[in-house]
Amino acid sequence: MPSQRWIPLESNPEWAYRVGVLESSAEFVDVYSLDEEMLKFVPEPVLAVVMLFPVGGTLEEVRKTEDAQLAEESAAKVDPTIFWMRQTIGNACGTIGLIHALANCGVAFEPDCLFQRFLDRCKDLSPLERAKALETTDLFASAHAEAAAGGQTIAPDASEDTNLHFTCFVRAPSAAERASRVVADEIEMRLVELDGRRAGPVDRGVCNNLLQDTARHIQENVIPHVKSMNLSLVALVGKRL
Repeated sequence: MPSQRWIPLESNPEWAYRVGVLESSAEFVDVYSLDEEMLKFVPEPVLAVVMLFPVGGTLEEVRKTEDAQLAEESAAKVDPTIFWMRQTIGNACGTIGLIHALANCGVAFEPDCLFQRFLDRCKDLSPLERAKALETTDLFASAHAEAAAGGQTIAPDASEDTNLHFTCFVRAPSAAERASRVVADEIEMRLVELDGRRAGPVDRGVCNNLLQDTARHIQENVIPHVKSMNLSLVALVGKRL
């Protein structure tokens, strides 16, 4: 049982601006369809994708199997510089999904802002130690509560469980490519899923286009295993200056 519980968060990107993301650097946009032609209407560059999906059913069994494999493989395929943290706070998956998105995509932050200070503090910590750092960063809890209260629906009580969960997808080099220090244009990029409930970052295969490859993964590996279609995507996109 988590030691803390937060109010469940909607797909509300205002949280990011409260902790120091420069609005001139990036913005969050809704992804309304997984259809390849419709995905082309999402502005580029897409830096990260956050998915809200129903938990339970056969999807949970698939994820448990993957976690067992992760423990055996020690996540050897995944770039070790990726920022990933565990979730130890109940209902904090929305905030952790946004942290994973923002920490791994190179967006700009206000000088000495809360988020940059948090990343600096967590740089050399383990995933579990990063989770504990989040538990003791009161301003994150406040920003989360304000974002939850500002949603379009009435916020549930913090003691209530929700059957929805957030996860994040980013694009990164493989561990082998990072170690070899190949010229950037030649690096093979991987689709990586970051979820604080998992055993670690999950390599989802070669990534040529972050949004399209994320959509393909969801269609092939998520939708067939969920009973409810209560699923939504938000893309973090860079603003062209």
